Amino acid sequence: MFIAGQGVPQDYAEAAKWFRKAADQGSAIAQFGVAAMYIAGRGVPQDHAEAVRWLRRAADHGDTIAQCLLGHAYATGQGVPQDDVDAMKWPQKAADRGNAVGQCLLGVKYSTGAGTPSDFAEAAKWFRKAADQGNAAAQAWLGAMYFSGHGVPQDNTEAVKWLWKAADQGNASAQAMLGEMYGAGRGVLQDHAEAVKWLRKAADQGNTNAQYNLGIAHFKGRGVPQDYAIAHMWLNLAAAGGNKDAAEFRDALAAEMTPAQIAEAQRLARERKPGQK
Repeated sequence: MFIAGQGVPQDYAEAAKWFRKAADQGSAIAQFGVAAMYIAGRGVPQDHAEAVRWLRRAADHGDTIAQCLLGHAYATGQGVPQDDVDAMKWPQKAADRGNAVGQCLLGVKYSTGAGTPSDFAEAAKWFRKAADQGNAAAQAWLGAMYFSGHGVPQDNTEAVKWLWKAADQGNASAQAMLGEMYGAGRGVLQDHAEAVKWLRKAADQGNTNAQYNLGIAHFKGRGVPQDYAIAHMWLNLAAAGGNKDAAEFRDALAAEMTPAQIAEAQRLARERKPGQK
């Protein structure tokens, strides 16, 4: 009530006080609540070490979200010394209890070899468990694995199926990859307009690969009218986000543009709001 301000004035310090009372009595939900307030610095001074202490208490009581966050803390060394064994142990506990976030975290660890030997088949197994529960990140990872053939047979149609599920939930990586699939006609009929639709959704979320490919689409006039200024704008945004290919293409494109076109492109980049074409 005090956190949301429902029926009482919003008061994080008061919320922390009541969370602490319940946490001291052994409530795992309250212990997680205290940890969350220390992580965010709401109602209490931000203190990651104290957050980890309460996360561990909640995790020991079987709170699967706390187990996932505790694993993340050990993986990053935030509030606790970095420890690959504990970084794997706690998400595993959550995953074994059916928590989709824990399952996705395990998939990432096996896929990237973070704290454990890389095992794409094992990664795909855990991604599928989480994806079947509707976890968008796991769906995006699984789609990417079907595209690459890592851990599963290469299958563009299956890749599109999982990428679409994730993209429809707003996952920017999946939206960017789905746009590329439509543009190349992989797993779907080639459709440049549909490609642009998904690329723009991802680009609006700051995905630099989507911004780069959207710039190329405007440069070539694929799925959109050809427009060098808008192409330059998207390439410039991607480059500002660290995409080196976009920076090189932008500079090459600028050599073919007039100073007035470049000035217009730079104005568009400065003034652009998400959702604008």
